[in-house]
Amino acid sequence: MPLIDQLQKDLVAAMRAKEELKLGTIRMVKTALQKALSVDPSKPLGDAGEQQLLKSLVKQRVEAAEMFRKGGREELAAKEEAEKLIIEGYLPASASEEEILAAVEAALVETGATAAKQMGVVIKAASAKLAGKTVDGRVLSEKVKARLQ
Repeated sequence: MPLIDQLQKDLVAAMRAKEELKLGTIRMVKTALQKALSVDPSKPLGDAGEQQLLKSLVKQRVEAAEMFRKGGREELAAKEEAEKLIIEGYLPASASEEEILAAVEAALVETGATAAKQMGVVIKAASAKLAGKTVDGRVLSEKVKARLQ
């Protein structure tokens, strides 16, 4: 089922259940998706584009939660984190710690990298091996950096 159709179905369910947070979050995601589609209507967004959009929305929620915490606004940080969880529900499953480590090891063997200067090449190869799964770039970078040192 296309993401926009799934969002519409979940929107109706959230309205019926009177789940205000979920309703607002789905509306926000749907609006962002429609905005991205309206930029170039002749070119469909595709699964990769939709996932990238969702990942950017998740990243925005994480950054906003951090800023609210720094400002002493815990209730707003909690709201941002709840929205993040709802958005993550539309992303594919996250890669496990073991999968990330296995991809890093395979990328190291494939690229033959031994120095920290080659980190970018290893990250790119590991990301390719984890295609189809959600991976936090910061976590992947830390794993590669630890392995190359």
